Amino acid sequence: MTILDLWKTSRSSFENKTIEQILSFSGTGKLTDSSETSIELKHFLDHMPIDYLERYAHDCLDQNFPNSGLVLQDITNQIGKRIGFDVKYGLYQGRKGSIGYDGLWKAIDSHSIVVEVKTTDAYRINLDTIAKYRKQLIAQESITSEKSSILIIVGRQDTGDLEAQIRGSKHAWDVRVISVYALIKLMKLKEQLNTRQTFNQINELLKPLEYTRVDNLIDIVFNASEDINSNDENTINKDSLEDNLTKENRASYHDLCIARLEEKYSTNFLKQGKSFYIDNTNSQHFVCIVSKEYPKKDSIRYWYAIHPRHIEFLNQSTASNIAFGCGSEKKIIIIPTEIFINHIDEFRITTKDNGNFYWHIDIIEKDKEYFLLLSNSKNQVNVTKYFY
Repeated sequence: MTILDLWKTSRSSFENKTIEQILSFSGTGKLTDSSETSIELKHFLDHMPIDYLERYAHDCLDQNFPNSGLVLQDITNQIGKRIGFDVKYGLYQGRKGSIGYDGLWKAIDSHSIVVEVKTTDAYRINLDTIAKYRKQLIAQESITSEKSSILIIVGRQDTGDLEAQIRGSKHAWDVRVISVYALIKLMKLKEQLNTRQTFNQINELLKPLEYTRVDNLIDIVFNASEDINSNDENTINKDSLEDNLTKENRASYHDLCIARLEEKYSTNFLKQGKSFYIDNTNSQHFVCIVSKEYPKKDSIRYWYAIHPRHIEFLNQSTASNIAFGCGSEKKIIIIPTEIFINHIDEFRITTKDNGNFYWHIDIIEKDKEYFLLLSNSKNQVNVTKYFY
């Protein structure tokens, strides 16, 4: 049984386990390139909530256990995937005839980032070696000189010596430095918003740009904070049917719904954002949102907010669905995107002062049937056939 299988069957047993302990469950517990343990670890990290990834990163930095640097390398690449990059994992150890980068991240705009992960900057980093990796990738036409750069990811936030080393080198215009902690913040931002604009903004921050004039940097920060305020579902009017599930219950609810969907579709879904999931082949996109029950006189009502970012994500796949958790993971309505989109103009809309908006989605349960409520409350669409 793999560590991912163990996680699925006994998630509570992982709550207090360190990543070192979890690694010991897998194969030999030793990390080598292409080993069973390496493959299991990467697959396991694909499915972890971001708070677990954050905790595992701290384990690697706070505990000097065997292979902690290699585990951090995999975690960091996983963070890159969660942010939205197409990630190619690098080697744990250099090998003759191979390029020794730790990760290669490609963005939507075709910009590529050669990643180097260091648990500490206590010793000087050979910038020529990292630059050589980039030149080799350019030579084999995996990346281009014009659309590529280097990102050094370090465990410590105090990187003054490294920054000085980079500024005094010939590679200053090709290299950026970021701490693991700051990278985790970007991952959390991406999960909260999960829009293409957010990813583009993060991508710009990680490029080696000259900030003598800081207008562009301020624009990035301002736009991101504005997006957070406008897209936060908790800003919904308190007089509306606000879903006030606790954070802990909501997280568990989502996980249990996804577990049932994985069972139904015989696949593993990878989390891309707060409510965003894809399958292993990126061919199926799912948005999974949940609601508590709102009992009425002769029915039960469930309320959800759908934002444009949800629709944008669903439209990136030709096989996508919206899963509505109705009170528990045992009651899920799975509506294909093309069916849902047919009614998108018939849902109630709330528009913010800044122009951002969201759709109100109401599902009514009555006599063991489920109905999608349209803006004209007399119009209902029977969605019982999508019940799972």
